[in-house]
Amino acid sequence: MLNTTAHSHPDSCPALVLNADFRPLSYYPLSLWSWQDAIKAVFLERVNIVSEYETEVHSPSLAVRLPSVVSLKTYIKPAVYPAFTRFNVFLRDRFECQYCGNNNDLTFDHLVPRSRGGQTTWENVVTACSPCNLKKGGQLPKKSGMWPAQKPVRPTVYQLHKNGRLFPPNYLHESWQDYLYWDTELEP
Repeated sequence: MLNTTAHSHPDSCPALVLNADFRPLSYYPLSLWSWQDAIKAVFLERVNIVSEYETEVHSPSLAVRLPSVVSLKTYIKPAVYPAFTRFNVFLRDRFECQYCGNNNDLTFDHLVPRSRGGQTTWENVVTACSPCNLKKGGQLPKKSGMWPAQKPVRPTVYQLHKNGRLFPPNYLHESWQDYLYWDTELEP
């Protein structure tokens, strides 16, 4: 499928992917597929098209409007706990240094330093800006006098999704609005 019509280039037409219960698979990062992946899933009958763009792609024998929202035909049970990654630690801590509140030049800090046997776990790692991380160095919180704003805990996927709603993506197509809930007070 090479030729296109309408105003948008296909690469600027991602599809919002909803689970079978019409909730996004994830909020942050927002569950999006490229137009190619969305079309492939439609032809493999793995998704239902919920909404479409005006943009079409054409093959010699077929014209197809690009899906803007698709829902999976089979429900995928979401994981309860997210993977431990640097990004997820930052998201748990809302992209703020847990010592000073700065949101620039972020790293992560081990409360009990690795040099003192501290492990890289949810309960021992917090988001820290580089200056605070350097200031604390290899010291324990009591010795450094630096305590995180919130106790580090293992978050649930729901808690990360809730935090992710505080950082809506730069691009939201109007057809997505009914499926995205940026109000942080909503329950799962």
